[in-house]
Amino acid sequence: MTLDRWRAIWLCMSLGVVLSGCAFAPGGNIGYETDSAPIDDLVDVEPITLGLVRSQQMAPTEEAAGGTGDDAALARALSGPQHDALDARYQYRIGVGDVLSIIVYDHPELTIPAGSERPTEESGNTVYSDGSIFYPYVGRIQVAGRTVEDVRDQLQRSLATYITEPQVDVKVAGYNSQKVYVTGQVEQPGVMPVTNVPMTVLDAVNLAGGLNGEANWHDVVLTRGDEETHIDVHDMLQNGDLEQNRLLQDGDVLHVPDLGNQKVFVMGEVVDPATLPMGNTRLSLTDALSQAGGMDEAQADANGIFVIRQAAPDSGKLATVYQLDARNATALVLGTQFMLQPTDIVYVTAAPLSRWNRVVNQLTPTITSIYQVTRATRDFDELRDGN
Repeated sequence: MTLDRWRAIWLCMSLGVVLSGCAFAPGGNIGYETDSAPIDDLVDVEPITLGLVRSQQMAPTEEAAGGTGDDAALARALSGPQHDALDARYQYRIGVGDVLSIIVYDHPELTIPAGSERPTEESGNTVYSDGSIFYPYVGRIQVAGRTVEDVRDQLQRSLATYITEPQVDVKVAGYNSQKVYVTGQVEQPGVMPVTNVPMTVLDAVNLAGGLNGEANWHDVVLTRGDEETHIDVHDMLQNGDLEQNRLLQDGDVLHVPDLGNQKVFVMGEVVDPATLPMGNTRLSLTDALSQAGGMDEAQADANGIFVIRQAAPDSGKLATVYQLDARNATALVLGTQFMLQPTDIVYVTAAPLSRWNRVVNQLTPTITSIYQVTRATRDFDELRDGN
């Protein structure tokens, strides 16, 4: 057998060892099939055009991305006419544990029988567990479930037997009987007393310090007994839909969940792939690309900017893919008007040259190994011939 033939055989064996080395590497191995069912028929592809973004704008929308300031919107909602009308209709009902301050004018012995130096909460009349209080000359009267006006009228009528034209005033000095619980992603979660001032969903959010950066503004949950109501606080603040601003009652639990799936995912050939929250703002396609650092100019295909949006469950489709052709940079103006939805995936594909460069990069280790084997063979032959 000739020397060249032995050299060729040895070279092939060495190359086989290099290329199959992973088969002998330690660790487990699981066989798998790479083929999958075709999904082309389950996906609709639509170009992002001026007509598409205008049709999107004609649908009921919220304010432009970023809104006008959530604090300002909350302040407007809490001072609007609907809230004022609620104040006019609302009446607090006395409960067990409340402390009543009862004043009979010109009769200090009835007003503060426990001494004028004690605070009202301590010197007032506490509602007993049976819902009653005791008052001089009148005795026990039931007050639980009644308004302060009802109690005042009864005391005034009863004291009229002993005092000429008594002037009586009744107030709640300590609100201890009724509570609302605010939990989840608010700045100051906790227990809030129900008072003579009506407390709505937005009031509770405001009293809890507002929603924090991880809050899902679109799905706040109000639990009352066995009933759950899902409330879109963002819709209330940005669109003025105050029908959802329900009056809270004793025992209500208002829970603000975290962002969950209220996110947009930016992947592919961008500078900084990211997950962007959409808790209290809306994002346009251009917003999302900008927050991800923009397209990687050296790698990205400007013709391949895609938004992948999950289709409705009853549509029979998997997703709709919207494509923006940004080879002309002015097309990004369309991107500022194309509004994203939660769980959208923004994907920027690689340019053909970049894909080829990646193939070369993957082949380079193998080519280098072949070169090294060939050079080692040549050096061995030269060493042998020299001897």
